[in-house]
Amino acid sequence: MIPASISVLTICGIDELPAQGSRSVSHVLSVLDPGRAEIDAFAAYGDHHRTTLHFHDIIDPAAGMVMPAREHVGAILDFGTGLRGWRGEGPNGHLLVHCHMGISRSTAAMLTLMAQTEPDTDEDVLFARLREIRSQAWPNSVMVGMADDMLGREGRLVAALRRHYGHQAKARPEFAEWIRTIGRAREVEMAA
Repeated sequence: MIPASISVLTICGIDELPAQGSRSVSHVLSVLDPGRAEIDAFAAYGDHHRTTLHFHDIIDPAAGMVMPAREHVGAILDFGTGLRGWRGEGPNGHLLVHCHMGISRSTAAMLTLMAQTEPDTDEDVLFARLREIRSQAWPNSVMVGMADDMLGREGRLVAALRRHYGHQAKARPEFAEWIRTIGRAREVEMAA
């Protein structure tokens, strides 16, 4: 799992951020669309470490859009390295990862952090934990593919992602249909 000094893991969307302000968040990883205005909710969070990344939630290049790139996944891994070095007062850290809806970029980022800090943990176990944190998780496949490569998982994260998509498509068929309508049918077709 994430370092022992981080005892709470949260994934959410922008609309859910105000409700998290009273939960003593110590670390925030924000994944936002380029050009998105700063989020006012963080003013109520008190002291916390925050990293913000800007790219779109897409899996294929599109005009005027910023694809997830290795540099973004590298920044997520750098954030994870910083988490390992954080020493709070006991196990009281709270890591919050968010994107626009708390479904794709943020879940891919949290999965990346979990895989980074637990290199020997089975990938299906990581996805099961991800669903415990955020039941509607549908991680961005491009991000997971890059994390798999950068962490030396040799395709195991991507294979587990296929099984995760299969689980989600069966448990939430309407959700899988929505994923198709937003131009990511390829991910639904990846489902094992």
